[in-house]
Amino acid sequence: MRSLPLLLVLLFAAPAPAADPPLMYPDTATVPHTDDYHGTVVADPYRWLENDVREDERVAEWVKAQNRVTFGYLEALPQREAIENRLTELWNYEKFGVPFEEGGRYYFFKNDGLQNQFVLYTQASLDAEPEVLIDPNEWSDDGTVALSGTAFSDDGKYLAYGVQDAGSDWRTWKVMNLDTREETGDELTYVKFNTPEWNATNDGLYYGRYPAPEEGEKFQTLNLNQKVFLHKLGTDQADDELIFERPEHPEWGFSNSVTEDGAYHVITAWKGTDPRYRVFYRTLPKDGGPGGEWIELIDDFEQEYEFLTNDGSKFYFLTDEGPGDGGNGGDASNKRVVTIDVATGERAEVIPEAENVLTGVSRVADQLFAKYLKDASTQVKIFDLDGTFVRNVEFDGLGSASGFSGDSQSTETFYSFDSFATPPSIYRYDLAAGESTLLRRASVDLDPEKFEVKQVFYKSKDGTRVPMFLAYQKGLKLDGSNPTLLYGYGGFNIPLTPGFSVSRAAWMEMGGVFAMANLRGGGEYGEAWHEAGTKLNKQNVFDDFIAAAEYLIAEGYTSSDKLAIQGGSNGGLLVGAAITQRPDLFAAALPAVGVMDMLRFHQFTAGRFWVDDYGSADDPQEFAALYAYSPYHNLEEGVSYPATLVTTADTDDRVVPGHSFKFAARIQQAQAGDAPVLIRIETRAGHGAGKPTEKIIEEYADMWAFLADRLGMTLPDGYGE
Repeated sequence: MRSLPLLLVLLFAAPAPAADPPLMYPDTATVPHTDDYHGTVVADPYRWLENDVREDERVAEWVKAQNRVTFGYLEALPQREAIENRLTELWNYEKFGVPFEEGGRYYFFKNDGLQNQFVLYTQASLDAEPEVLIDPNEWSDDGTVALSGTAFSDDGKYLAYGVQDAGSDWRTWKVMNLDTREETGDELTYVKFNTPEWNATNDGLYYGRYPAPEEGEKFQTLNLNQKVFLHKLGTDQADDELIFERPEHPEWGFSNSVTEDGAYHVITAWKGTDPRYRVFYRTLPKDGGPGGEWIELIDDFEQEYEFLTNDGSKFYFLTDEGPGDGGNGGDASNKRVVTIDVATGERAEVIPEAENVLTGVSRVADQLFAKYLKDASTQVKIFDLDGTFVRNVEFDGLGSASGFSGDSQSTETFYSFDSFATPPSIYRYDLAAGESTLLRRASVDLDPEKFEVKQVFYKSKDGTRVPMFLAYQKGLKLDGSNPTLLYGYGGFNIPLTPGFSVSRAAWMEMGGVFAMANLRGGGEYGEAWHEAGTKLNKQNVFDDFIAAAEYLIAEGYTSSDKLAIQGGSNGGLLVGAAITQRPDLFAAALPAVGVMDMLRFHQFTAGRFWVDDYGSADDPQEFAALYAYSPYHNLEEGVSYPATLVTTADTDDRVVPGHSFKFAARIQQAQAGDAPVLIRIETRAGHGAGKPTEKIIEEYADMWAFLADRLGMTLPDGYGE
């Protein structure tokens, strides 16, 4: 393993870093190119860096040259090796996933500590000796091939599982006979953004796939024309039956659900990242014959209708549609649960909209486990199928809970709970008794009692009240000297909740403050909060983030020369926009796999889906808003930008690496100050999912060592030895 860095330092009187000699960045060719957007001519001299690194030798050589500079810089950092050593120590503990029951057996994921990939185990009972079912660590020498999804047949005979190579969003699905533990030979390729669903007779799989991309286009081509097929076990994929398509709507995607009673096949159609769906269903005969005609139950993309379960002909949905006449009563921004009887058309409200946003619902036996967020911390309430409140699930403090899966015959369910300084604990919940029993608690080389976790609220530029979590060692002095890492996302209706992270725990152990702001655009307060940070309102997200930084400084937690910011994907855009708008406010920045060219994102892979949140440069009004904050286009020569370490990966086919390549080339050209602006390009890694433990540790070690150096942090004696 390469030695790299983390972040565990005393802070106190660490000197500010001295001015650096200018780094010799690789020469990056500029090629004159302009585009006319509604009368505005926009230069794009680094357009050639959008080309696939596997297909363009110029780009491949540029990547190698940048990595030589970046890794040369990082390897010379004196604290790097010690930081990696400590990070590895912290990471080396047994990690357990939430158990679940399928076909009369229990399953769970486990990592012994430093395994590159989690292993899937099975056991006959909770007390039985676990057996390895699938160990993806055996699939590749470098750990870059991952197990990326499972689908168990209802009868417990088969398991379909996804294989992810080098972090790509593309999946290949295979099938295992659970009696023999052998593969059946079935293989489904070119599956993306889709989990197969077993048919009612458990001898085939419904799945959505895209057409095979043209040669050389696998990692960049737009994802269009998804279709739903039925694959029968023991047959070739080429013979699969086409079940559902909408060729007149190539932008639509589809997900499948077969009701537990096997009576209905439900298809949810989506066309972007907004959870606004059309819903189709058909009846399924018990003998496994052809299904009935497709019926469109929800015929527009105006509201969210997430299918949850059924009770005979009564379908349960999580929706943000209001409760007016006929169900068309405006918005229920915090969401509610309704039923639609497909036999009679009757609609009814089961769980009304509440003060807190309802983020998810699962059925276990004849109860609905409803997960809410109260100021971004998890609450779970239990209701009967008719909506009668049963009880709350009690948790210990501010944190995040996950799990609560089951079916109509379950007598128990399982969940995990954790927080910033509290490693995950796994619980069994007994439905009859209404009680939780601790099964496992992670044993990490870290004392949670040393840390404090709190929530604060601050005002953004327009007066909006925004929550932020803070975590740090107890006894912190508010004298403005604390190295602080501010993290944000702010998009796609995704909430940030307090959860345990080895890397963040390490940062706090070093003496750093970790801050996580719950920005508009996320899902912390329902759809209204989300929409307040989208399209023409996107600047609100950046204002919220900048206001968070100003709050941390004003309250004495830190100062501009001790403040770093971090975010990935949409959060990478956030960091890019923040440093172009307020370069004076931050000492260092870590934009990861970011969307940096807001004028062209929708022309690659999954980028077209993001128009829901960002808008599109094809629209004149939305172009103006995008151009005003696009990180790549708003870098200016003669500005002293914060020390910046851009991170991306060569096989990222979610946010193609050309975004980061172009941004890095431009900021290197524009940088007027002495602070380094580097790009770290991982090989055989994608957007993040499936990344092996070894690569994760190395990447965090690099980032934390970079911050430790730039924020003037000093490791205590004997640290990491």
